[in-house]
Amino acid sequence: MDTNAAAVARADIVVLTIPFSSVAPLLDDVRAHFTAGALAIDVTVPVTFAGGKMALIDVPEGSAAEHVRARLPEHVSLAGTFKTLPAHVLDDLGQSLDCDEFVCGDSDEARSRASGLVRMLPGLRAIDVGLLARARSIEHVTALAIAINRRHKIHSARFRVVGLS
Repeated sequence: MDTNAAAVARADIVVLTIPFSSVAPLLDDVRAHFTAGALAIDVTVPVTFAGGKMALIDVPEGSAAEHVRARLPEHVSLAGTFKTLPAHVLDDLGQSLDCDEFVCGDSDEARSRASGLVRMLPGLRAIDVGLLARARSIEHVTALAIAINRRHKIHSARFRVVGLS
């Protein structure tokens, strides 16, 4: 089995699917191994659950994605996406997702490459929402989806933008 550093060194695209609390230590360990032109995809959302309540963690950089950007080498681009989809929904490969997924990033190219990954999943439409700072809103929308799930005792709330063709 590869180490994280070895996997990052071989990858054109690195998808960060770890708890927010693990992002900084992991990126410290693998930072030097990213290749020029690599794309990092941040899917993390800084949420915590304590005493039966969910809360967003205050991130000094503004969002988890901006936290990641601050720790990546300059030669690596970053997009934030797959933040609003519950993991168990992504795990069910037999189910069409039938929703939209927001994509933000530090460049047009990063958003385009990330959108290509989103479109590979059946029933998922990529919505380019612009600059990486939009991850702040996306992460709040994710907290809203979690609240909807809890309030209505469901497990797969997700979003569809109407009026877009």
